[in-house]
Amino acid sequence: MAHPDHILITCEHGGNRIPPRYRPLFAGFEPLLHSHRGYDPGALVVARKLARVLDAPLFVSTTSRLLIDLNRSIGHPKLYSEATRDASAAVRREILDTHYLPYRSAVEAHVAAEIARGSRVIHLASHSFTPVLDGIVRNADIGLLYDPARAGEAELCRHWQARLKSQAPELKVRRNYPYTGRSDGFTAFLRRRFRSDLYVGIELEINQKHALPGGRRWLAMQDIVVGTFHAATIECQGAGKHAFHEIRSPLK
Repeated sequence: MAHPDHILITCEHGGNRIPPRYRPLFAGFEPLLHSHRGYDPGALVVARKLARVLDAPLFVSTTSRLLIDLNRSIGHPKLYSEATRDASAAVRREILDTHYLPYRSAVEAHVAAEIARGSRVIHLASHSFTPVLDGIVRNADIGLLYDPARAGEAELCRHWQARLKSQAPELKVRRNYPYTGRSDGFTAFLRRRFRSDLYVGIELEINQKHALPGGRRWLAMQDIVVGTFHAATIECQGAGKHAFHEIRSPLK
């Protein structure tokens, strides 16, 4: 039985703020906050544009992933950064309870509620990646991450890639690059909670070399990404209309 689609946008690494309570932990780590380690440049503006154009709910965090990474599972070695992993167990638990669990639980509850209403949820998580990592140049402009074993995710990414290639042939669009869609992440976690016919989890990765300069070319790229995603969702199954509201992360 086909389910009407409900589109959901999230952005886990939208900013590099550190709550005042934890700033002493970051003494000496300030340069990291302004690097790709601290946040995903461009990811938040793309997420907000997607939500606005698609009238989709939006969950965002603008606190640095260096406090705690909302896109990592509990127990992952990079859940806490070098600035926070040596904090006391009590402080790390406080960060988890105050910042990580409220965001993750709110998104999971939203997905569950929409599925209970009879919708299939298409969840697009907006991210960006550094052009060079460990001396290796990343060979893509856009990456679409998904689980190839889940037919709905594979179908949507095929359609989206085809649309991007048609409208912007100068862009190199790769699937499951520069990371694999099955790697640890929020979408991977949610796949374990919801059936593949009810939950479609995609991570968008945009090369930061496009976002950092800004300007008209970056604005045009945003429009292409948003427009082709919208078209791809319609091709796979009518996207329909969804009420827009932005839900700020509890990270203060």
